[in-house]
Amino acid sequence: MSDTGTKPFTDIDAVEAYARIYAKFPGTAQPEKLLPDIHPMKIPRHVAVIMDGNGRWAEERGFPRIFGHKNGTASVRTAIQMSAQLGIEVLTLYSFSSENWSRPDDEIKALMELCIAYCDGEREHFIRHNICVRIIGRRTGLPDEVVSSLDRLEEATKGCTGLTLCLAVNYGSRDEIIDAVRSIAKQVAEGALDASAIDEDLISSALYTAGLPDPDMLIRTGGDFRVSNYLLWQIRYSELYVVDQYWPDFDEQAWLDAVRVYASRKRRFGGLDPVSSVECSSG
Repeated sequence: MSDTGTKPFTDIDAVEAYARIYAKFPGTAQPEKLLPDIHPMKIPRHVAVIMDGNGRWAEERGFPRIFGHKNGTASVRTAIQMSAQLGIEVLTLYSFSSENWSRPDDEIKALMELCIAYCDGEREHFIRHNICVRIIGRRTGLPDEVVSSLDRLEEATKGCTGLTLCLAVNYGSRDEIIDAVRSIAKQVAEGALDASAIDEDLISSALYTAGLPDPDMLIRTGGDFRVSNYLLWQIRYSELYVVDQYWPDFDEQAWLDAVRVYASRKRRFGGLDPVSSVECSSG
């Protein structure tokens, strides 16, 4: 459906939201078709995902764990596709945590090989679909070949203006905060920054995610109710959505269900219920 079609919501907030979404994803976005009863202002702009359950999905089917990780890449493409169709502007995926190094050597080796194959294999697809890739996490400790593939992907897509796909590789939120604090402390020690100037905005600008909005929603597949050292600073008011589905099973319908649940939440940010025209403004 094109952006010239009839929209189910016609209030000024909706008109502006539709315009923003269609400008970001021309020819691709269709929120009014996929979620006609959801006001476009209630579609999250940044979704972070903990893609859990790949290994268990494979083991329950009698396959090696890496088989689940390989099948999980199909769900990554689904996530990217659904983000563009719904108007989600930033998608951040927990691809490999700093704690994952404790896994068996053969699984780590396979994951590193899968990372290289994914980055190199999807690069042209991302360029064609105007997807800008950002990598967050420490490069130190990753194999040189993996770092090279990540760098090639970032460089090739840095001029893209559609979806921002943020891949967390060798990422740990405490590592990120430590690195930010070290960077700020260095500026203070060198006299380039007064300690009294340190505030939330400055700390945010020193994080790996500098320049990105905080996630509106955090999805975790696999059923575990924990955040696993993921975006601890950034998810302070993110809506948490945990499902039992393993990541390879998280399909198009699962994305629609997740956004519907998000849209049903009242986001107070520590205050009282906001008064908004969105609550009663269908066309």
